[in-house]
Amino acid sequence: MSPALRIGIVGFALIAVCYGFARFAFGLFLPQIDGELSLGASLSGVISGGSFAGYCVAIVASAVLTERIGARAAAAGAALVAAIGMAGIALAPSPLFLAIAVVVAGSSTGLASPPMAAAVAAAVRADHQNLTNTVINAGVSAGVALSGPIAFAMTGQWRLAFGTFAAIAFMLSIVTVVTLPASSGANRAGGLPPMTGPVMRLISACFLMGMASTAVWSFGGQLVSRQLDWGPTGTGLLWTCIGSGGLAGAFAGTLVGRWGLDRVHWAFLSLMAASILAVGFGLGPVSVLIAGAIFGAAYVMLTGVYLIWGINALPDRPATGLMVGFLTIAVGQTTGAPVFGFMMAGFGPGLAVACFGGIALLAGFFRARGQINGVPA
Repeated sequence: MSPALRIGIVGFALIAVCYGFARFAFGLFLPQIDGELSLGASLSGVISGGSFAGYCVAIVASAVLTERIGARAAAAGAALVAAIGMAGIALAPSPLFLAIAVVVAGSSTGLASPPMAAAVAAAVRADHQNLTNTVINAGVSAGVALSGPIAFAMTGQWRLAFGTFAAIAFMLSIVTVVTLPASSGANRAGGLPPMTGPVMRLISACFLMGMASTAVWSFGGQLVSRQLDWGPTGTGLLWTCIGSGGLAGAFAGTLVGRWGLDRVHWAFLSLMAASILAVGFGLGPVSVLIAGAIFGAAYVMLTGVYLIWGINALPDRPATGLMVGFLTIAVGQTTGAPVFGFMMAGFGPGLAVACFGGIALLAGFFRARGQINGVPA
């Protein structure tokens, strides 16, 4: 098995578990969790924002650790942290305990991405790296898509669902140790990355896109429950559509190579904005499900664009290049989740959804421009 295929499969699975199960599945099960623990919209937003905050700390730590101890140890640690956090969610007796567990589980996503970028840079041929990286990144969608059918099968049993997710994450930690290269980055430069024009514009775009995305990731389940009176089955179907649509993000590397970063960036920001409006306003069951698939495709495609943008802006430090973009997305999500929650509680979902759709479009004003190490922008 070639290094690209081996690393691609393991990385895809790791990202699926950490992102799809440990981080974003909380939004899928939120109506059920809210019903049992009485969280409310404002506290739900704070808890979701706490998960994103944990991610922010973890991705910085992971970039540093990956450059010092290598990809294998950092990736295995991500799977173990996901297992511990999701086990905590499954056992949560109170909102406070749940909040801590959600933060721990969400932080696993920050730990997972930088070592995978480093593993690809160390072991995969240069002409296959963008494709391998974006295929791994599309694991987000597989995890979200799988969590939907699990929700169908475990309606009303969110604790059992998260217990199952925790067991899968633990097994994956063992697979990661066996298959990934150590790829120590001891010879790479450390410290803060240079704040060049492409890096600063990347930071701005990522922040706005991350903020906008929380309208669906953190509150999609509550929105369709409120607007369409959907229960766990309908919400699970929406999540399956989001995850299935997101698999298109595996082709981000191909589209960027053909059309350039800026065109792909703007096109999928526009689709994200439209899908946020359709889901948020509950424009009929079929329209909402289609919009969910479009949102999934747009989100994963955009994270693939930012991944390529960051890695090529800092080619000698791939883990750090990925970290800059993904950290900023999480900072935007950390900001966006509580803001959306407070807006929905105070002014209703309509205004909150409209504002966050507009924020997605604002991100398109920040462009890569020119070329970044041969990648057309």
